[in-house]
Amino acid sequence: MSAKMSEKASEKKGSRFLHEVREWGKAILYAVVFGTIIRLFVFETMLVPTGSMIPTINPPARLFVEKVTYEYREPDYGDIVVFWTPYVDIESQKYLRGFDKFMDLFAPAEYRGHVKYVKRLVGKPGDILELRKAPDYTSANPVYQLYVNGDIPPALEEKRYVREGIFYDPMFYFGLAHPDDPSVRISPYYRLYQAYKGLIEYTEYYDTVLGPLGMEEYISQDPATGEVKVTIPEGFRFMMGDNSTNSFDSRYFGFVPEEAIVGSPMLTIWPLSDFGPLKK
Repeated sequence: MSAKMSEKASEKKGSRFLHEVREWGKAILYAVVFGTIIRLFVFETMLVPTGSMIPTINPPARLFVEKVTYEYREPDYGDIVVFWTPYVDIESQKYLRGFDKFMDLFAPAEYRGHVKYVKRLVGKPGDILELRKAPDYTSANPVYQLYVNGDIPPALEEKRYVREGIFYDPMFYFGLAHPDDPSVRISPYYRLYQAYKGLIEYTEYYDTVLGPLGMEEYISQDPATGEVKVTIPEGFRFMMGDNSTNSFDSRYFGFVPEEAIVGSPMLTIWPLSDFGPLKK
């Protein structure tokens, strides 16, 4: 009798165990499904390993990014924007954690294998951008302000930039895409072009997207002063980092396609010392 009771008790325990396993399995499945839906349409996170946005964002930082706002309005001047790189950034991929790699499996097909950047929007379609010497400009501190259509947007009045990349050499994008072309060997950026050959896969983006636009229509240089003006094509944005001397941004890689925009960073979740709403 006791043996039968013991057998029944074992069966009940086994049944309860299987029930618990099934319930946990359902919970995990629901969490994955709803987590994926939220990741695709509402929120996601990103790692910021570099100092391109210092002092606004201090690396290494992990940001909580909301993806809803820019579904209803376009980002404005001075907005901090998260976007997919329009090219493959091999070097930045090394900084991704396992969680980032897993979540990026849900990225749009055209950006799978790419990484996300965070910069400040400074130019919209049709805008004409130029850098002019700032009031605090000195030979020891050569800083510039960004003028958009002849004026400084209020959100950018306190920002200072260095005149590099396309604002210094109107052929910069071509040189970065074709570092071995004989025509770029005399460029002051020749060594930089060579250094970036193994760090980013930029040639395809330039040859299939930027080049066909006709860069000569959007990049012009005053032969007398050497000053360069950049016009933003339809469907693109121009992004620049706050830490201008240490930011690989649109001055170097060009225009950002509108569809590459992911969302707006709203919260710093790591390191804990910086936890809280992002100060913009």
